[in-house]
Amino acid sequence: MPRAVGLDRGPAQPPPARGRAWIALLSLLLWLAPAWAQTGQPVLLAQSTPSQRVDPLARAWLDPGGDASLEQAMAHAAAFEPVRPDTVHPLDPRSALWLHLRLLRAEGNRQQWLLVLPNPLIDEVRIWQRNEAGRWWSQAAGDRLAVERWAEPGRYPAFRLDLPGGQPHDLYVQVRSAIPTGVPLRLSSDAAHSQRQQLEYLGLGAAFGALLLLLTACLAQGWAYRDPAYGWYALYAGLSTLGVMAYTGAAAHLLWPGATAWADAAPGGLAALATGAAILFVRDLTAVPARHPLLDRVATACAWSGLPLALAYLLLPRAQALDALAAYLALATVLNTGMAALAWLRRDVVGLWVLCAYVPLAASVIAAVMRLLGWLPTSFLTQYAVVLAILFEVPMLLVALSVRSRDRHGAQIREQALASQDALTGLLASHLFHDRLRQVVTRFKRDRESAAVVFIDLVNYPRIKGHFGQPVAEQSLLRSVIKLRRLVRDVDTLSRIGEARFGLIMEGVGARAAVTDRAARLIAAGLMPLPGLKPDVTLHFHIAAVLLSERPVEAVEAAGELDGLLASMSPRTRRPIRFLQPAAAGAAGPDGVGPGADSELPEAAVT
Repeated sequence: MPRAVGLDRGPAQPPPARGRAWIALLSLLLWLAPAWAQTGQPVLLAQSTPSQRVDPLARAWLDPGGDASLEQAMAHAAAFEPVRPDTVHPLDPRSALWLHLRLLRAEGNRQQWLLVLPNPLIDEVRIWQRNEAGRWWSQAAGDRLAVERWAEPGRYPAFRLDLPGGQPHDLYVQVRSAIPTGVPLRLSSDAAHSQRQQLEYLGLGAAFGALLLLLTACLAQGWAYRDPAYGWYALYAGLSTLGVMAYTGAAAHLLWPGATAWADAAPGGLAALATGAAILFVRDLTAVPARHPLLDRVATACAWSGLPLALAYLLLPRAQALDALAAYLALATVLNTGMAALAWLRRDVVGLWVLCAYVPLAASVIAAVMRLLGWLPTSFLTQYAVVLAILFEVPMLLVALSVRSRDRHGAQIREQALASQDALTGLLASHLFHDRLRQVVTRFKRDRESAAVVFIDLVNYPRIKGHFGQPVAEQSLLRSVIKLRRLVRDVDTLSRIGEARFGLIMEGVGARAAVTDRAARLIAAGLMPLPGLKPDVTLHFHIAAVLLSERPVEAVEAAGELDGLLASMSPRTRRPIRFLQPAAAGAAGPDGVGPGADSELPEAAVT
């Protein structure tokens, strides 16, 4: 009987050689899995990837006591866990964060590599790596260490790595911070890191240069206008610029590289001072003291409390100081936005400018505070949003200040004009006219420069006012000014010296004909009806004049005698143009007319 095919397997045969190899490899992988879980896969450093973010590839362990040594941290290898992207680590003043990276430098890669932590506000960072002899050595950086003592001075910590090629190397990083914080890690080649730093400083330099330019322009305008508002703006802009430099690490690197405690406290202290100056500036800009006394007292108290808060920031534990600073910034944001909104609601264009400036700044400050408190991860947006917002806000506030300064200076100019000009007619004020008259008389005595002094009365002004009311009477005065301006020269002094009386000084005039010609034309112009005028009112003028070359009188005497001459004229006189008698003419002038006598109007007045 034939044997069934495939049923008789025969004796067991050993597995082939390839199968044994796969089994051995699988066993090796299973044996190495716990070790890989503890150490993590190596991060390859290749020339094709000159910069990469590696914090998601690291493993972390939080040391609650913060006193573990490197050997103790390595002994807790099983406690290291993978780091999730954008993790905010729950650090406090007593704890420390340990990070472990395994790095593998590609064969033939001769680039110098750096481990970079782009967070300028980290308190302390220390890394451990092995040298060629296999011994561990460390480097340190951070706010608690002067920048000049860093191995790689800069805005944020960076460490050069000693990595022979072809074999993996372990790297341990210890981070200390008084508050929860994110720990971004980046591996960069020397060239990539240098280029990135240059680009960052290019952007920051442009920002700081623009702020300093605005500050200089503000100081120049404040000096030119003598306006204290520009002083408050300069104080605020200067403190804001220093605060941003401290916040970005540029100040610790470039301005105070040897400082330790101040470098750590400068961002918070300068932020408190800048916030107080901002409240005072916005309070003055939105005219709060004149309109909201209670809000003014609250804003003033809040503003000046920034000074003790800045001092307390140096002394208090950092967590408590940051809580106080966060509350102060929130209160200041509400105050400034509220004052700007109130100004806008009363249709003040300055309030709209301030509101537009502070809305993005308020959002960026809130994001920065949330990052400092550990509620947001460290990123480019949360780090540099404040810089961008201040670059937008400072020019906007300068525009608002310019608008407010223009309004204030306009009011001051109008106020000064009221002291030197007549409010109704815009002519020179009476007291300045008499000052000018004294100067002309003095110059005539010294240099014999002749001049004519003329007083002009609108004699029917009381009747116009009685019959037609005050508005028509004022209109008649304005019409008189228009007619006078058409007849006088630019060098002549014209003033309103009474309710319906005008004074005129014509320098360089030594003949009566020049005065009589203009006076006659004025009288004729007043008698001409104005087309379309309702009511139809004519203007009647009386003119009294004196030539200093004929009668060298004192200024007070000239004014008194001209006033008497006008008072001596009857309302219906036919000789409305009169001159004071010359000094040696006796009782009658050259025209045979004594003071106060009626005479006929010259033909020139009616032609």
